[in-house]
Amino acid sequence: MATRPSEVGARSERPSPAASHGRVGGRFATLILGGGTDGNEQLTAMTGTVLVVLLAVIGVTILRKSQLISVHLFVGLLLIGPVTLKMASTGYRFARYYTHDRAYLRKGPPLLPLRAIAPVVVASTVMVFASGIMLLLEGPAHRGSWAAIHKASFIVWLIFTGLHLLGHLPGMPVSLRATGRERPEIDGLAQGSVGRWIALLGMCIGGVVLAVLLMPQFAAWTAPGAFAHHHH
Repeated sequence: MATRPSEVGARSERPSPAASHGRVGGRFATLILGGGTDGNEQLTAMTGTVLVVLLAVIGVTILRKSQLISVHLFVGLLLIGPVTLKMASTGYRFARYYTHDRAYLRKGPPLLPLRAIAPVVVASTVMVFASGIMLLLEGPAHRGSWAAIHKASFIVWLIFTGLHLLGHLPGMPVSLRATGRERPEIDGLAQGSVGRWIALLGMCIGGVVLAVLLMPQFAAWTAPGAFAHHHH
């Protein structure tokens, strides 16, 4: 029986299983890894929003640290995950811009004042968390100079991180909707949105896991009289 031309055309236009699989795999990879400069901007804004909430909690615990020391320690350890992600996302943009990636050159660098204070923000962040972990491990009776380092680095970190947040705050709502300006959406999901949520949730969960693992170290700080003669 003769084959009609229309059937031949339909068969030739029908994608092969391998091609279909390739498109599905490519679409999945795009949902996980896509987004370009807009995706990086959105991830940074998402992480920054989480940090604002967690830092507000830390601020409350500082006001009543003797009563809320366990919350202070837990949230402080939890913060390590999203803080690391925030530094990674901003560091990635920095690296891509200064290695002359076209997309990041078109987007341009952050404002000059924000670039100027960035090294101080990074250095003080590292010192705050490193000294905090050392204090946790040493306990209130043997903290030595770590308490002074933690206090001094926290003051510097608070000032410069506050300036950093104020500089980015006006554009944060726009940054949270950044995905999709460069390329169209896929099946209603912006490119790379799945990957960004995985990264953010994963780092938050990682911080929780770290806090849970180190909870036995909280005992020295939560014991009665821990702040009687050692003010932190």
